[in-house]
Amino acid sequence: MSAVEFRLLGPLEVVVGGRSVALGGAKPRALLAALVLEAGVTVSTDVLADVLWPGGPPRSAAANIRTYVHALRRGLAEHEAELAERIEARSAGYLLHAAPDEVDRVVFEARVAAAQRALDAGEQEAALVELTRAEALWRGPVLADLPHGHAWSAPLARLAELRLSAQELRTRVQIELGRYGEAVVELRGLLNDDPLREERWVQLMTALDGAGRRAEALGAYAEAERVLREELDVEPGPRLRGLRSALVTAEAGEHEPVCQLPLDLLDFTGRQAVVDRLVGLLRERGRAGRPTVAIVSGPPGVGKSAVVVRVAHEVRADFPDGQLHVDLGGTTDHPRRPGDVLVELLRALGVPETALPREVADRASLLRSKLAASRVLVVLDDAGEAARVRPLLPGAGGSAVLLTSRTRLPDLGGTHTVELDVLPLDEAAGLLSDVAGAARVAAEPDGATAILESCGYLPLAIRVAGARLAHRPQWTLRRFAERLADERRLLDELRVGDLAVRASVALSYDQLSGTAARAFRGLGLLGRGQFPSWVVAALLDRSEADDVLDVLVDAHLVELASADSRGEPLYRLHDLLRVYAREQSENDPQQDRRAAVRRVAEGFLALAVTAADGLPTNYFGLVPSWETAGAWRPPAVESLVAQPDVWYDTTTGTGVSVVALAAEWGHDDLAWRLAAAFAPYFDLRSRHEDWLRTHRVALAAARRAGDERGEAILLRNLGLVHVYQDAYAEAMAAFDASRELFERAGDEHGAAIALTGAITVLRIRGEHDAALDRGGRALAVFTRRGDRQRQAALELALGAVRMERGDLRDAERWFAGALALAEAVDDRHRAAHARQRLAELARRRGELDQARQRLDEAVAIFDDLGDHKCVVYAHQDLAEVHLRGGDPAHAEVLLGGCLAAHRRNRDRRSEAVVRELLGELHQRARRLEQAREHFEAALALWRELSASREERALAERLRTALA
Repeated sequence: MSAVEFRLLGPLEVVVGGRSVALGGAKPRALLAALVLEAGVTVSTDVLADVLWPGGPPRSAAANIRTYVHALRRGLAEHEAELAERIEARSAGYLLHAAPDEVDRVVFEARVAAAQRALDAGEQEAALVELTRAEALWRGPVLADLPHGHAWSAPLARLAELRLSAQELRTRVQIELGRYGEAVVELRGLLNDDPLREERWVQLMTALDGAGRRAEALGAYAEAERVLREELDVEPGPRLRGLRSALVTAEAGEHEPVCQLPLDLLDFTGRQAVVDRLVGLLRERGRAGRPTVAIVSGPPGVGKSAVVVRVAHEVRADFPDGQLHVDLGGTTDHPRRPGDVLVELLRALGVPETALPREVADRASLLRSKLAASRVLVVLDDAGEAARVRPLLPGAGGSAVLLTSRTRLPDLGGTHTVELDVLPLDEAAGLLSDVAGAARVAAEPDGATAILESCGYLPLAIRVAGARLAHRPQWTLRRFAERLADERRLLDELRVGDLAVRASVALSYDQLSGTAARAFRGLGLLGRGQFPSWVVAALLDRSEADDVLDVLVDAHLVELASADSRGEPLYRLHDLLRVYAREQSENDPQQDRRAAVRRVAEGFLALAVTAADGLPTNYFGLVPSWETAGAWRPPAVESLVAQPDVWYDTTTGTGVSVVALAAEWGHDDLAWRLAAAFAPYFDLRSRHEDWLRTHRVALAAARRAGDERGEAILLRNLGLVHVYQDAYAEAMAAFDASRELFERAGDEHGAAIALTGAITVLRIRGEHDAALDRGGRALAVFTRRGDRQRQAALELALGAVRMERGDLRDAERWFAGALALAEAVDDRHRAAHARQRLAELARRRGELDQARQRLDEAVAIFDDLGDHKCVVYAHQDLAEVHLRGGDPAHAEVLLGGCLAAHRRNRDRRSEAVVRELLGELHQRARRLEQAREHFEAALALWRELSASREERALAERLRTALA
């Protein structure tokens, strides 16, 4: 495939193989620009409408957007057919598929990031090269040929700001490399474009002074002062003023330092960006004569103290009047009192015993005076409460405080906070190598990765694991990884000497209130995965528990992971914290733990049942109701699942795990119902693996509970997913078993649903009479019970059997009846299926225009309902219409997308059909090798499926047509 470039940094342009793609008029170009700006993310139809019609969209906006998308796809396909697949329709909008190196905006950001990494590694020359390459990507203002509406203001402003930052970073690197002349020339040009950015004036003065042109540097300050006063009516900022003062006055004399800093770890690894950020902050504010208070916060074992000590050693020379260190003991049973800490600090600064004030307030005032008149760095380790820290802080001058805390301190104003998380993989691997031995780790990369995963990339855990390996040279990494994989002994393994993960976590856990500790223990029962805030309320059996959750988040025992469909936060526990929480929960009564898990499962079930009822498509199977008196329900269930399909999208991973959790704790009644309530979503999104996994667990649960109706519901669902995966024998067995259980329970409606499931299998097998017999029996039940939605679906299935037999007129009658019935009950999904079937009839009769119209209508409905699976099947039919109608290019684009989807969903029968159509397409174009490849692939699939009729027909075609 030719190289593809999507260019935003200048006029919009798409280049394929070095040639520019014709993108059409302003509207299609604006639509494509919106997609490229958010490449890889679904852009909603509403956002696209705002971009295209800022004054308000017309009534035909959705149709117009589809037209523009079609035009863009066709334009891309003219260069290469596969490129049309780059624009994908989604339930809520459209998505552009583009690799990171295909979008100049992303390439620009990557090069800037690469430059930053090079700087972090001390490779300034490499950084300068990357920044120069990044600037070269710009061909003018972003999207210079398109009007900019409010929908683009945020991303375009961000891009513009990033470019400015990159330009300033480039000139900064030039200055650091001593290329003062180059920097001066470039800065003069940049200031000509934007003379109001003070950072550029600071750099210009620094470059001029570095070049030995101090008079010009002072002249630059005068020019900056004039511009800022005339344009903004403001004085230069403290950095500019401080730089001018440094240029015209001598430095104050040095003082003998007082250094109490702990040893800097020799094997300190990673965190370079954090260290650089803090070092830069301290130096910048110090040069401006302003005090600094920086807080490094994070969960236990994340390496807060190590980072602060490393930073303190880096800036020792910037604080010539002393570097002090105090352990505040905030997580101990006896945290240090501010008065005592003040005495220790004042003594270290040379205040004699007789001069120490008696009152805490007076001591704090004296400390502020001492710090204001000098440059001192104070490291305060393990802070607890803001009230105990506040008296220890400077008020003026150039001194600084570095403070570590396991809890967030939002009430400590005027501070700069850095939140530490676990290490990224490369830094974690580097730490393990440094402690355990680089050669040993390099020799067993898989074992090293497994150890890091068990440690959750937590620095303390990695350091302990590395130390244990270092002291046991006979151990293999693989064997140690196997020991760590057992969660029951994980915390016992992560202990060496006085270093222990369990003890570190315990310090934070012991600070929790009884309610917060109970919630934390309950979260440990739920296993891996994210959870919404209402889960904490369920664990505590309260209507809401946001206050408790806030305590856990502030203590860094729970972390924010992402957001749900409404933008509400989702949370998680680090794996080691979860193991500790579960360990602590063993002390709670079994019945309390079991009841807590049940409330959580009840909450998910209430939401899933409500969401299933609100999906845009009508599920043919049965979803169990759940209105049991006394069951726990989250508050505002309807609001939480206001967008049911999106709720499922963000919740399914957790929901799948809760099915197994409920079964594990003996809540079989909840386990099978929860799985069944997720089945409509699994069907809509083709989540076959989740479908099978949950239903196998749920089926065992229903059987343990002796719930034959639940077993019947699940077996019918399993039969359907077996059909999707071409496992027809398993499907028939499941449908028949489901029907028998429904009949034994006296549920003729459920039995009819199970009967209907078998019709597709019988039709594929060619057993048409049996299919019609079962369908007739089920139809009588649906008609008698007034279930018109399932009646319409069944009539479609029966029409398909008649069409398969060649009874086209009879089939048309059934399809038309199903369409009328679906429209009467406002079932758009079934109506779309009916249009698709009528289109197939029209195609068989050679009425291609009518077939195309019917399929366009069906695709629009499926697309609007978010049923991507049915969109694919309709596209497959549409491709065949285009192929028969002499439009192979359009057919090939559609078939390419269908083939990818069928392979992704493991739909072998549909893949075989598409392969045959592609073979026919290439055969007509006399591309015989490609035709043969597709035909042979289809033949292999038919053999896998034991589809003897299709296999014989295709084998004969291969033997004669391609001879």
